[in-house]
Amino acid sequence: MSIKSDNRHLYLQVIDHLKQDIQKGIYKEREKLPSEFDLAKQLGVSRATLREALRILEEENVIVRRHGVGTFVNAKPLFESGIEQLNSVTGMIEQAGMKPGTIFLNSTTTGPTEEDIRRFSCSLDDEITLVERVRTANGEPVVYCLDKIPASILPEDYSFEDESLLHLLEVKSNRKVTYAVAQIEPIGYHEKISPILECEPETALLVLKQMHFDDNDVPILYSVNYFKADKFSFHVLRRRI
Repeated sequence: MSIKSDNRHLYLQVIDHLKQDIQKGIYKEREKLPSEFDLAKQLGVSRATLREALRILEEENVIVRRHGVGTFVNAKPLFESGIEQLNSVTGMIEQAGMKPGTIFLNSTTTGPTEEDIRRFSCSLDDEITLVERVRTANGEPVVYCLDKIPASILPEDYSFEDESLLHLLEVKSNRKVTYAVAQIEPIGYHEKISPILECEPETALLVLKQMHFDDNDVPILYSVNYFKADKFSFHVLRRRI
């Protein structure tokens, strides 16, 4: 099973070889890989070369290494989306052929923080509604959501339990979100959120922070969504200019 077949760095060959083995089903999702000693021997490379390949594969979320337990093949993401596409969590789950659901945790309405005043260009006399929910796919928790909305644009008969907030604002408040400014960053285990999402200790989270604007360029929704990194994959289309 030696992989010394081209002139590239050996660790790159190891990466390609292991990815091909995973694609072929030789190593299945959540299956434990052979030990470093055995795998290096099978591939005909040093353990240092193998470790470099495994490090990169872990960064790419292809594998996960559990300290004292071993190395496992990560499950493929269930949901994929271009970050340039403004899509609701509900829409992403539906596109994957799964049933979206909502676990409503809490909502409070208070005066704005300094950050709220800056984000929404509001005054100290305005009120901001904070909504805390968990979104599910076929009953499994996959996203923890924190959303802030100026209380003045919420309808009296709103409900946060069943609908996408983008849909709610458009249908109930006649405020259509047309674009958003987004920031995404990975984080590790979160003491509060990871247990809510039923994450394994080594499962990372992807945090997507977005300020949403209506067609008059007015900021109407600020959201912080925590996605299970083993369930979601985001990509971006970049064009040369």
